[in-house]
Amino acid sequence: MLEKIPFYNLNLNELKSVLNGLGKESFRAQQLFRWIYGLGVTDFNHMSNLAKDFRAELPAKFDLSLPEIITHQKSADGTQKLLFRLFDQKSVEAVLIPSEGRLTLCLSSEVGCNMACKFCFTAKQKLQRKLEAHEIVGQYLASARLLPSGEKITNIVFMGMGEPLDNPEQVFKAIEIFNSDWGLNLSKKKITVSTSGLVPLIPLVTKSGTRLAVSLNAVDDEMRSQIMPINKKWPLQQLLDACRQHAKDSGDKVTLEYVLLEGITDSIDSARKLYQITKNVPCKINIIPFNEHPNSGFKRPSEAQIVAFHNELMRLGAHVLRRKTMGRDISAACGQLTTAAMRA
Repeated sequence: MLEKIPFYNLNLNELKSVLNGLGKESFRAQQLFRWIYGLGVTDFNHMSNLAKDFRAELPAKFDLSLPEIITHQKSADGTQKLLFRLFDQKSVEAVLIPSEGRLTLCLSSEVGCNMACKFCFTAKQKLQRKLEAHEIVGQYLASARLLPSGEKITNIVFMGMGEPLDNPEQVFKAIEIFNSDWGLNLSKKKITVSTSGLVPLIPLVTKSGTRLAVSLNAVDDEMRSQIMPINKKWPLQQLLDACRQHAKDSGDKVTLEYVLLEGITDSIDSARKLYQITKNVPCKINIIPFNEHPNSGFKRPSEAQIVAFHNELMRLGAHVLRRKTMGRDISAACGQLTTAAMRA
């Protein structure tokens, strides 16, 4: 018996090909996308504009199951963290982050991560495997089902577990599904792909039409290589050049993420150097006070130091925002995501 095809693993053209192989017209793919993604109908029997015989064939062909939600935690600030069990019993976390006028879903693209950034909890486990598109799309659909009527996810950020550009085929296929006119119809400008600095793959973000965020986190190669080993392969100047090129080709500013680590990246001198190395890059800078996790070896700076760093960048004329820490009480903040095994 043939295994069912995960429906959420197919973009529109792939679905058309599958249906053509069954002797069905291509427009049936658009109908299925509209029913399943647009209207949220997952019972083939309820798809009234499909022939009865065709509806009867579909359950044996397509798998519409979603990752199972193992735990669902809610923060005092409204953030929600979801731990998903995947088909092979591995797990990943995703986070729903509310803010004024928007609801952002922070998605995972891998189980674990190979980038080994010293300040990140996910990095404490090596990469176990990369997610398939249906597991990425499944995080979105399962999260959306939890929302009250009338509330919807407005933005997606690939800033959860894993390096998105280390899994480009599946990440960009998922983005294509999110963006489909016949499906979820989410604007590409509402989707952000974050990278720790895989320089040769940044043009894929440009080509996709999504927004780019880069984890910068240090102002010179010596420090960045210590806390982000990827810098040894693609150092700061190459990374910043790639950011400039993306901004030129896309017309979008790059978001530069900068984690404040006490006594390491939080000095006023670092703020000045950060301004100098980024002033010719069309960008906004998000400063992120470090979020503690077990045995990290790093500390969050004092509130006074965070404010001083922020103020110095503003004084110099940088476009800088302080990332509001959300979900810290449930370990859902930036750099705190991991798997069920690591939580145990």
